[in-house]
Amino acid sequence: MRRKKSELILIDVAGKRIPLKVVYERRPNIRAAIGKKEVILRIPNNPFSTVNVSQEIDRIKGWLLEVDRKRDGALDRLAIREYIDGQILEVGARQYRLSIREEDRQTHSARLQDGVIELKIARADAGPNLQQNIKTLLSRVIGNDHLPQITRRVHEINDRYFRKPVQSVKLRYNHSRWGSCSTNGNINLSTRLLFAPQPVIDYVIVHELAHMVEMNHSPRFWKVVKDVLPNYKEMEKWLRENSYLCDF
Repeated sequence: MRRKKSELILIDVAGKRIPLKVVYERRPNIRAAIGKKEVILRIPNNPFSTVNVSQEIDRIKGWLLEVDRKRDGALDRLAIREYIDGQILEVGARQYRLSIREEDRQTHSARLQDGVIELKIARADAGPNLQQNIKTLLSRVIGNDHLPQITRRVHEINDRYFRKPVQSVKLRYNHSRWGSCSTNGNINLSTRLLFAPQPVIDYVIVHELAHMVEMNHSPRFWKVVKDVLPNYKEMEKWLRENSYLCDF
């Protein structure tokens, strides 16, 4: 039987559910590394390989446990939050109750009604990807719920400090960037920001609006930011130190 090129599994390390991507490829040895979103285990894929994958996964668990102990919670940013039916989720000042159902259907769906997020998950696609599917749906629904409030805040800050033509404001999940601004005034913000304090959200909004004055990160750009938020470096520090807390 032909082996898959890669597979994603969840492993338990110190009570945390950590995604492990096992990649089978042409290589002479085994290699493991901690990536941005998951731990990656690279396994030789050839007919002469005597690698016992189960044993390697157990070895990786031990290694990760030691890493987490030495670096004081180094795996927190990778840990997958596990959502269950009936759970209360707090995002900003709002609370949501989750209703999760697996059904015989082709696609996933989610809707918000009276503070309850109803999630319908395709049973065939539950498995290891269940939590990732829920995460995607929650980001979309909660982002839509917060969009009017965030849009108002963008326009308040813009009207007070910048007075530039903002064409649109969008909230979408983005793991690598907190926000972006296009040359024609489209502001994109990551739904991860919804878990941050309001002053931090305001900083990211100011940062993106400042790009409508200076489309770069030159000294002139940072002066624009500082003129609006003299303590902006404190907000940046908060994001660096707490980014792992801002996620679904």
